[in-house]
Amino acid sequence: QVQLVESGGGLVQAGGSLRLSCVASGRIASIDNMAWYRQAPGKPREFVAEVSPDANAKYAESAKGRFTISRDNAMNTVYLQMNSLKPEDTAVYYCNVDRALYLVATSTFSGEDIWGQGTQVTVSS
Repeated sequence: QVQLVESGGGLVQAGGSLRLSCVASGRIASIDNMAWYRQAPGKPREFVAEVSPDANAKYAESAKGRFTISRDNAMNTVYLQMNSLKPEDTAVYYCNVDRALYLVATSTFSGEDIWGQGTQVTVSS
């Protein structure tokens, strides 16, 4: 099985920065796209950014120019550097892996659409 654990959330003033991290654990053979989503109170979960294994990144319009997604394939970790934070960025941020191959004994399995438990980001005005 593959598990995702996020960290780095917290309370920050508007204009400040935070760096989120998400580590994938398990006997991982490979990970496809890694992404960040967020969910504000009373709103649906929304896409923030995604990075492919070869570091191609995509961003939501709200994140362009302020957020940077990156990954360390050797450490099975994805990061989200968030700058110039706004109160409307307040949300629970979730890490997502669209597909990962992992080992159980000598067999290879595929896990899909894997989510972390989320980390709270609060931006005060």
